[in-house]
Amino acid sequence: MFKISSGVNNVLPREFRKAAGKLFPKGKSSEPSLKATEAFANDLGIGEDYRSLKNIHNNGKEIGEFLERFQNNLDLLIQKTWVEKADEARKNALLDKVPPFVTLIEREDYLEALREFGIILQELSYLFFGNQSQKEDFTEYTFRIDLQMGLFWWYGSMLGGTQSLTWIESANKETLLAILLLGICYLTNF
Repeated sequence: MFKISSGVNNVLPREFRKAAGKLFPKGKSSEPSLKATEAFANDLGIGEDYRSLKNIHNNGKEIGEFLERFQNNLDLLIQKTWVEKADEARKNALLDKVPPFVTLIEREDYLEALREFGIILQELSYLFFGNQSQKEDFTEYTFRIDLQMGLFWWYGSMLGGTQSLTWIESANKETLLAILLLGICYLTNF
């Protein structure tokens, strides 16, 4: 499981703190605004694609095509990741998680999809980074590689700890979908 340090300000570079703090407010029971998700998408470098995706989410055919592209890209990322022989079963298990995750989105069960996405991202980080993804300084490590990639893995670490997000259980579907689309859009364009 990825680890996050004790607070937004300790992990995130200064330029990301405002958008990240509004996306996952600490100690607040109010959910983030849709404006906060757009600001975070801009920081991730996917702002235009994210806005386009948010606009098609009501069109079943277009969202179906997008989810197919997402699944194909994620499958490719997983399959092309080199792992030790001992981790092949882990890699295959992750491949098996993707179709049910997409089904949750299609059924509009966004809360459960966010939880599953957090697990998928934890496993994906392990495939990409090995044991480094299990260390306390993992997010800082990814920021040193690339700022936007670090921001993405920080987002993933937050989803991996959804139980600590007090507002998530009562969030409306639109907010949950918006937060979910951030990661889906990023990985589709990865």
